[in-house]
Amino acid sequence: MANLNPTASYSLALTIELPNIAGTLANVTQAIAGAQGSFGQISLIEHNLKITQREITVEASSEEHAEQIVSAVREIPNVKILKVSDRTFELHRKGKITIESRLPLHSQGDLAMAYTPGVGRICKAIATDPSEVYNLTIKNNTVAVVTDGSAVLGLGNLGPEAALPVMEGKAMLFKEFAKVDAFPICLATQDTEEIIETVKRIAPVFGGINLEDIAAPRCFEIEKRLRQELDIPVFHDDQHGTAIVTLAALFNALKLVHKTLEGVRIVINGAGAAGVAIASLLRAAGATTIWLCDSKGLISHNREDLNPQKKAYAVSASGTLADAMQGADVFLGVSAPGVVTPEMVRSMNKDPIVFAMANPIPEIQPELVTNDVAVMATGRSDYPNQINNVLAFPGVFRGALDCRAKNITERMYLEAAKAIASLVHSNQLNAEHIVPSVFDERVSHAVASAVELAARQDGVANQ
Repeated sequence: MANLNPTASYSLALTIELPNIAGTLANVTQAIAGAQGSFGQISLIEHNLKITQREITVEASSEEHAEQIVSAVREIPNVKILKVSDRTFELHRKGKITIESRLPLHSQGDLAMAYTPGVGRICKAIATDPSEVYNLTIKNNTVAVVTDGSAVLGLGNLGPEAALPVMEGKAMLFKEFAKVDAFPICLATQDTEEIIETVKRIAPVFGGINLEDIAAPRCFEIEKRLRQELDIPVFHDDQHGTAIVTLAALFNALKLVHKTLEGVRIVINGAGAAGVAIASLLRAAGATTIWLCDSKGLISHNREDLNPQKKAYAVSASGTLADAMQGADVFLGVSAPGVVTPEMVRSMNKDPIVFAMANPIPEIQPELVTNDVAVMATGRSDYPNQINNVLAFPGVFRGALDCRAKNITERMYLEAAKAIASLVHSNQLNAEHIVPSVFDERVSHAVASAVELAARQDGVANQ
C-alpha cells in the first residue's frame, strides 16, 4: 500500500532550542522534510545572542510516522527538543464542549424569574398543555447523541467511555453547522431492550435522537423500535447520514460520466448499517442493479448465513468482491482498508466511479488508481470529494426541529441528498468537486429547507 498523506489528526507541536547560528533552523526543516513530515506554522518563542527557541507544528500520517519525525530532529547536533505535544490530544483535553447559560443573572429579580419561585408558573403551564414544553424549554432545539460504544468509528467495540470523544465532536458539529444544541449520551449497556428503554426514559428532554456508533444488526432494531415508540425524530447517522451524502455525491458523479442511476450496476462493499442504508436509499432513488458484498463475498441467494437486512439485497450471482466488481459501473466501499486492488478497479466498466469510504484508511488509496477512475471519493479530508456526514445530519435535524417533525421519512432523506447535490453548480462540477465543502454555509440551510418541505408533504410536521 502507498503511504498515506500527512494529516492534522497526527499533528505535533515541537518546541526546540537551537544555537543562534545561521543555517541551524534549515537543518531542522531539512530533517523534518526528509522524514516526510508536512509543515504547519513555525513560531518564534525566544531569541537572544546565544539561543533561539521555536515551536514548529508538523503533520504526520500515523503515530509511528510522528515518532520517526521526532527521532530525525533529535539526531541533529546542538538542537534540543524541549517539548513534544500531540496537538490532537491537547485539543481534546478536558473535553470539547461546555454548557452555558443563555441568560445573564444580574439581580434577585432575574433569579426569581429564571428559578424559584417564578419557574413554578412555567411548570404548571407545561403540565396544563404539554406541547408548551417546546416553547418554554430547551426541548425545541436539543438533540441527544446516543451510543453504546459498540462500533466506534472504524475502531470497533470500545465501550461508552472511549466513545465519548466522538459524541462530543458530534455535538460540536451540530452547534457549529446548524445552531442545534446537542449532548452526548454514552450508555453503559449493549442490550437492545435496555438501550431502547433508556432512550425512551430520557426523551422528554430532547427534540430529537441521533443514534451513533451502534453495531449492526442491533442498530436496525433499536432505530425501528424507537421510531415506533417515540413522537420525536430518531435518526441513525451511521446509516442515513452516510446514505444521504453518498447519494448526493453519486448524483453528481453520474452527471460527469453521462450515466443514469437506473442504468448502472452498483457494487457496495460492507453490509453493515451504512451499506444496507445506502442500498436502501439508492433503491428508493431509482437504482435497479445493486450488488451488496460483505466479508464473505457477494450477498447471494445461495448463502444461508444472511440476516433479514442482507436477504433483502440477495442476488442470483455469487462470488468474491473481485468477481462482483468485474464490469461494474460504481463501487461504494463502507468496509475495511485495502480490500480493493488496482486490478479490481481496472476490471470495472468504462469510466468507473469509486467511493472508497473506509476511514481512516480507504478500501483502495487514490494514488494507486489515479489514471483508472473517472471519479474518486473517500471519507478523508485530505483528498478531494470527502463523503462527510456533516453535510447531512446538522441540516436534517435543523429542518426536523423547525417543523417539530414526529419522524424522519425516506422522502426527507432523498430531498436532503438532492439539496446537497444541487449546491455544486454545473459550471463548478468536475471530477474533484462533486460535493460542496463542509464549510459551505449554504449546506445546512439548503438541507433544512428541503427536509422541512418533505416533512410537510409526508404529513409528519407538527408546526
